[in-house]
Amino acid sequence: MTHPPAMTADAIVEDAYLAPRFGLIEFFRRVRSDQLSILTPEVFGRNLVHSRLLFLHSFLVNKPEYIEHVLLTNHANYGKSHFVRHMLGPLLGEGLLISEGDFWRRQRRIAAPAFHNRRIADFVATVGSSAEATLARWRDITGPFDVSAEMMALTLDIICRTMFSTDVTRDVAAVRRMMDQVVGVRVGMLDLFGLPNWIPRRQTRTLRRVVAEFEAFVAGLLATRRAETVERGDLLAMLLAARDPETGEGMSDRQLRDEILTIFTAGHETTANALSWVWYLLAQHPDAEARLHDELDRVLGGRTPGFADLAQLKWTRMVLDEAMRLYPPAHGISRTAIREDRIGGVRIPAGATVTVNIYVTHRNPNLWHEPERFDPERFAPANVAQRHRFAYLPFGGGPRVCIGNSFAIAEAQVIIAAIAQRYRLRLAPGHAVEPIGLITLRPKNGVWVTLEPRKAAARG
Repeated sequence: MTHPPAMTADAIVEDAYLAPRFGLIEFFRRVRSDQLSILTPEVFGRNLVHSRLLFLHSFLVNKPEYIEHVLLTNHANYGKSHFVRHMLGPLLGEGLLISEGDFWRRQRRIAAPAFHNRRIADFVATVGSSAEATLARWRDITGPFDVSAEMMALTLDIICRTMFSTDVTRDVAAVRRMMDQVVGVRVGMLDLFGLPNWIPRRQTRTLRRVVAEFEAFVAGLLATRRAETVERGDLLAMLLAARDPETGEGMSDRQLRDEILTIFTAGHETTANALSWVWYLLAQHPDAEARLHDELDRVLGGRTPGFADLAQLKWTRMVLDEAMRLYPPAHGISRTAIREDRIGGVRIPAGATVTVNIYVTHRNPNLWHEPERFDPERFAPANVAQRHRFAYLPFGGGPRVCIGNSFAIAEAQVIIAAIAQRYRLRLAPGHAVEPIGLITLRPKNGVWVTLEPRKAAARG
């Protein structure tokens, strides 16, 4: 995709009516099949874009100060959009990703201790052992394979071990199939136009089936846990024992179900996508890859990293951050204005859809020099300090920032370090890689690679 050159501040149109380039049917088809396909080059450099399709007002905010207004300063006025709630609600119920208001605040208070840094440190060893098991299996691979599928299997194994203390190796294919169906859920016409919730939505047979399958899968893991007498220090144990610090109340079975499915589905899909893009980008940038190898050899000397090592893996973290800038796994945040508001002097009517397209903001030429170039140095501390905090938001921002962001970053660092010490991943010829914007930003046809063993530092 070709984007415009950087524009001066005087040239930026604050409120641009962007007439759809496509007819209604074509626009709807594109939104359902690939949300990136509706982006026109001019939107990447705009601060705010206003479009109208029939009676639906839609605003894209692309200036960090405007994004901060929606996600933080006036976040109470911007609820989860109708189509997000209707797409994911059947599976995630009132989990943290979807719930609102006082209920959301209570659930967030209860769940927060499970993601404290002390807990994350305990889980890093599990991440490392899962990565080593994957590497042991890779010794038998002789030809090209889809590393994005491998990352999905690995992060699925990790979330099951850290949440349920359970090995789900036998269930990977089934869960991957279910996740493909969830991620492939298409926005409906009623939700696209923000029609009232009292108008019935028809769930597809596929969605009903996959929700039932996911619920049965989780119910089986819960039943196994409740039949045990062994105390475990996993995420499930923490959620079962968690109490609201203000009221002393725990979660009901329904709330527990919603949070488990939210953490389970979101907790491995997005990390796996981020890692897939890391390998894709490193394969194209040997200088960045060589610097990564130097850091890993110097800091780790061939051993699997522990939690204490992560602070020293600075370049590893910068590579991850830059990969999530170019390919943010959760690539958009959609809100509905509850009351009329003004952003940058522009009137936002009640009921309007306000979108933070993270993919667009991360490639905004007014925020990032040569935005399509892979450059981990953008995340050197001095460069980060000069940038508005809402210019980079792979985990969202404000009170609803992803509760598992620290865990995801630690998990990804450990996996990158473990794999990159053993192998260079080379892109297999004949397999084009391109992003597709569904609920998450996935590589459309996977990332096919071959393995090249490294002569790394001696293992301790």
